[in-house]
Amino acid sequence: KIIISIIAFFAIILILGFLYLQFFKKEKKNLTNEIEPQELSQNSNIIENVKYSSKDANGNEYIIKAKQGEIDIDKSNIIFLKNVSAVVNLKNSNQIFIFADFGKYNINNFDTIFSKNVIINYLEKKISSEYLDFSIIRNSMIISKNVIYKDLENNLETDVIEIDIKNKSTKFYMYNKDDKVKIINQK
Repeated sequence: KIIISIIAFFAIILILGFLYLQFFKKEKKNLTNEIEPQELSQNSNIIENVKYSSKDANGNEYIIKAKQGEIDIDKSNIIFLKNVSAVVNLKNSNQIFIFADFGKYNINNFDTIFSKNVIINYLEKKISSEYLDFSIIRNSMIISKNVIYKDLENNLETDVIEIDIKNKSTKFYMYNKDDKVKIINQK
């Protein structure tokens, strides 16, 4: 009887340990995420004054704020944002500031789509467009729809700007290969 009790006891401990690991303990990720909603309405998926902060293993930080967020009922990891601003603090680099009327933020992978009246400020450069796909995981920014790039010397009009955040390479291109990027020198 004692041996059966001991075996049963260890079996229960083993099963409980397995259940804990399977259902309760979440996999550690290199990215962290903090949410600071100021107000959460009862019986609603609307959040006022939203702030998310993400930091990756390399020390890059991404902070996004919005006047209002609405959690997607079908996909609870997606939040639709209004009046959005973001700051990207890249390690060993300058800050990137992003503003837009709307945003779609994925709380699992931190990817964000900005839309309508998108403005990106970086050093002495300003990019305006109607769409920005920002991904920490891909280390990229894809800017499209009515793209205008301005710096101290040039104005550019293009269909797409792709920026590799990690190595800081930039590509300007048009969808139609017969069209050309319009460049206006300010000097």
